[in-house]
Amino acid sequence: MAYEAVHEIRGWTDLKNRLEADRRCFAFFHPRMPDEPLIFVEVALVTGMTGDIHALLDEAAPIADPHLADTAIFYSISNCQRGLAGISFGDFLIKRVVDALAIELPRLKVFATLSPVPGFRAWLEGQSRVGRDDLLLPAERTAIEAIGERSIGARSSGPARSPCRSEAIAAVLRDPLIRLCARYLLREKTSSGRALDPVAHFHLSNGARVERLNWLGDVSDKGLQQSAGIMVNYLYRLADIEANHEAYRGEGRVVAASAIRNLVRSA
Repeated sequence: MAYEAVHEIRGWTDLKNRLEADRRCFAFFHPRMPDEPLIFVEVALVTGMTGDIHALLDEAAPIADPHLADTAIFYSISNCQRGLAGISFGDFLIKRVVDALAIELPRLKVFATLSPVPGFRAWLEGQSRVGRDDLLLPAERTAIEAIGERSIGARSSGPARSPCRSEAIAAVLRDPLIRLCARYLLREKTSSGRALDPVAHFHLSNGARVERLNWLGDVSDKGLQQSAGIMVNYLYRLADIEANHEAYRGEGRVVAASAIRNLVRSA
């Protein structure tokens, strides 16, 4: 509970929920530290690729039969020992977990993450501060300006209007933010050529591909502040892991589903 770094464990009931029959938790330990995990990953066994972290963490949700699941969702991975930062345990752990789950539950066909985009909103705000005025398409800019004017006018109508206003704002922001997030993940790089987003770099280095962007997948305060509520499914397709790894490490190329690539081309 203390080492969970992605989605805070809210108490013993929450912890129990994450260890139910349709969940798994795998960790690496060292013989000299038998009671201290080095790294651990939490897995949900579900049907279909999940895009909403709140559904996975819902303590009231019914427990599914893991033997009927076709998808393993890696929804949290946490490094536990600060002194071991920079040592790549994560790629070994994920590969071991995929192998173990495939043996235990042969119906599993999809291995994917449900991941945050922790650098997206900071990048977006940085682009705004330096005066980038080409991020929005003309139609997007017009729609956002219009909703802004309506929101200002609605304030005098009292708080009863706020839920509708929030839904309207979300509807207008969805397409531009999803498109800009795709651009951020596929195009924005550090000076050394790695993906600017640290979580993207981790999974791309391990041979995953960017599979799907999920609008409002995490509407917690942390999710909104870091990722504008967007979450990503990174897909680990066993036959493609090595090729994806080489494409990213060797060529700096981010492998992504065609729907994600099309979003970037439309910019």
